[in-house]
Amino acid sequence: MADETVTEPVNTAAPEEQATTPAPEASAATPAPTPSPASMPKPHAPSPAAFAKKTPTVKQHAAAPAAAPAAAPAAYSEADVKAAEAFGRVDDNGAVFVKDGDGEREVGQFPDASKEEALALYARRFLDLKAKLDLLAARLTSPNIKTREIDESVKLLGEETAEPAVVGDLAALKARYAELKAAGEAKKAEIAEARKAAQAKAVAERTTIVEKAEALAASLGDNTNWRSTADKFRNLFDEWQNHQRTTVRIDKPEAEALWKRFSAARTTFNQARRKWAQARDNERTAAKEAKEAIIAEANELKDSTAWGETSRKFNDLMDRWKKAGRAGRNEDDELWAKFREAADTFFNARQADRDQINSSEKENLAAKEALLVKAEALVPVKTDAEAKKARQELAKIQEEWDQIGYVPRDDMRRIENRLDAVDKQIKAIEDAAWKQTDPEADARKSSFEEQLNAQLAELDAKIAAESDPKKKAKLEAEKATKEQWLNAIK
Repeated sequence: MADETVTEPVNTAAPEEQATTPAPEASAATPAPTPSPASMPKPHAPSPAAFAKKTPTVKQHAAAPAAAPAAAPAAYSEADVKAAEAFGRVDDNGAVFVKDGDGEREVGQFPDASKEEALALYARRFLDLKAKLDLLAARLTSPNIKTREIDESVKLLGEETAEPAVVGDLAALKARYAELKAAGEAKKAEIAEARKAAQAKAVAERTTIVEKAEALAASLGDNTNWRSTADKFRNLFDEWQNHQRTTVRIDKPEAEALWKRFSAARTTFNQARRKWAQARDNERTAAKEAKEAIIAEANELKDSTAWGETSRKFNDLMDRWKKAGRAGRNEDDELWAKFREAADTFFNARQADRDQINSSEKENLAAKEALLVKAEALVPVKTDAEAKKARQELAKIQEEWDQIGYVPRDDMRRIENRLDAVDKQIKAIEDAAWKQTDPEADARKSSFEEQLNAQLAELDAKIAAESDPKKKAKLEAEKATKEQWLNAIK
């Protein structure tokens, strides 16, 4: 399995929605009159029209910050507008002033409108600016706000609240901004901690993947299932890639170190598998050559009629075949078919020969059973003369018996035992007659009898003289034994 190139995933989370604040409007009830060229605002203060176009957003797109389009005019309550107007005034020339600290500051001019219209316009601009602060406050509670978004929003609102061209409670506005700035720093710290925790979790999860791969690499051996292990490595690699795509980005040094470990484990597996595959190919080549040699020997033996010896040789070839190993599934099947063909040629011929032999052996069995009837009719015999006559007849039967030939193996012992039984009965009478006429046997019997009688007389004397009960009992037991011997030879 080739090593795939893996890089850290790009964060594909959907960009956050852009939040904009509505552009200031002249008046909720009456459209703002357009200043005439003769009454343009002073250079140090923006005109109402220019100020209306300037609508910086609280939040910009993370990839390319830009001013959002002007939002629809916001509607404020009359009470909110009046509360803001209380912090400003308009002089007779149309100049608009706002209370700023202990004094006041001119924020613009609107000479062609009434004082009420001019003051209401700048009061609404104050409420617009306040709405931007409220929007940031709400955004800070969002779980998906980014650090860059906080910095950009705080920076823009800092510029807008420094000396705003609005009429309203500037002190409260600036205090609110200060609170939000501090809240933004706290949120950034929270985001940093959360990211740190997420990174630690991601590192731990990816480390687990690495450790599984290393454990697989360490477990490789002669009994390894290479296909199953390859599937496991493939699954771990898929898990690695999915983890990159779906989790927080890990710091590059840690990510590279973990990937190096994972890649090293896969390389260990790939090298071991290639080595095993090479060894397997060598073994299969050797097995193929060995089996081809066995097939050649089998073809030389298949036409042999030396049934016993050739059967043993085929059994030896089969043992060698089993020990030769596998040559690959397809090749093994082809080689086995060739070997089986040669073996079947021989064993089928041997079976045909056996079938023929079995047929003649059954005929021989019938002939020998007929002879057994004649032999068994010779007994019993009682005298030596009858035994001699029966022996002569049995000798003729045995000579004819030997000329008949083999019988089935399963019947051989049975009929041989029946013929032996006839022979033993005749021989028993012959032996008895011989013992009666054997002078040497009689002499040996007489001598042994004399010895036993002498020993018994001696034992009688010892028993009569012995007073110890134990010794006397021992002598009596010896006497009883010798008496049994004497009775046996009489």
